[in-house]
Amino acid sequence: MNNPTSPNTAPVLGAQQILAALQATATSTLDRKRRLGHYAVVWQDGRPVAIGEDRPEPTPPAPSKDASC
Repeated sequence: MNNPTSPNTAPVLGAQQILAALQATATSTLDRKRRLGHYAVVWQDGRPVAIGEDRPEPTPPAPSKDASC
């Protein structure tokens, strides 16, 4: 039985195969979107970012109701 506190924390073969399949799917999906000219949303610098030629323009944040004018 696997002991979660043991020093051997390498992923099991099944988990490695799942990770490889997910990475291949993400790579092929992003490549297909790029070839079709569609935008994609990816995580960069700790926040979601739209990439691609047809990405929507970012909307400015709404002014807070607490702001005094």
